[in-house]
Amino acid sequence: MHRGSTILTQSRYLASVGGVDPDWVVQWMSNLKFAPLPVLCVACPCLTAAGILAHSEHMSLSGSWTARRAAINRQNAAEAVFEDLRSAIESGVLSLGTRLPSEAALAEQYGVSRPIVREALRSAQTLGLTQTRNGSGTFVIATAPSPEITYGAYSARDLMEARPVIEVPAAGWAARRRTAEQLRVLTELCAEMKREKDLDKWVSLDSRFHCVIAEASDNAVFIKVVLDARDALATQSQLINLVAHRRPASNREHQRIVDAIASGSFEDSQEAMRDHLARVARAMSKISKPDS
Repeated sequence: MHRGSTILTQSRYLASVGGVDPDWVVQWMSNLKFAPLPVLCVACPCLTAAGILAHSEHMSLSGSWTARRAAINRQNAAEAVFEDLRSAIESGVLSLGTRLPSEAALAEQYGVSRPIVREALRSAQTLGLTQTRNGSGTFVIATAPSPEITYGAYSARDLMEARPVIEVPAAGWAARRRTAEQLRVLTELCAEMKREKDLDKWVSLDSRFHCVIAEASDNAVFIKVVLDARDALATQSQLINLVAHRRPASNREHQRIVDAIASGSFEDSQEAMRDHLARVARAMSKISKPDS
């Protein structure tokens, strides 16, 4: 039997017993390295969508995507790699179940370092577009961001609801209680963030910035909460800056916060932090619900 006819026949069978979309199965089987697989139909009469995805390590990428080399801006390499991967996933060029090339292969394809590729893949997974399976690789599991983005123990919603309650008053008290040394550190952190081009380093500075403000509030509860959420805040910061390109805006907002703290104004410091967090929340909402 002709290969195309065999795939079509088998795909209809798999769709009927597995409860999945026939067109999706056709594309899945067409991409199998060793397709068609008649034994798959005979041996797995109860195959489901989950079962098909479990076999997705057999899928291969089209040569047109892996062979091309995307143009990468060296100063924003991680952002460019992430945007290219995201575009390929959301447009269907990288279809559901596809196993992505290894970090080394992607680094070669994009002409960047492996840590840059790792940043992009980490954000794709945070968005719920991909999943990394130990020993198997990274697979496409969705074509749109998950509405419930999580960062370890905390969700995006957790942070958006809690941060204004903690960090806005913390900024106000920091204006009244900060030491000269704490103000010096905040001022220097702002300057470093404006100079920094590396995303990971910028995210680390951003995380430290918010922790120092909590420390300057001299409130043990504020300090404990912000320090406990520090890893989640860093993951969110990285995602927002990869997707929404907010670093220049964040730098300006951070400077406004420091200027208000330096002035000693409780109200101005609170307002500056409130405005910053509101803009971050809006950026996150657009990432998790792009059509809203």
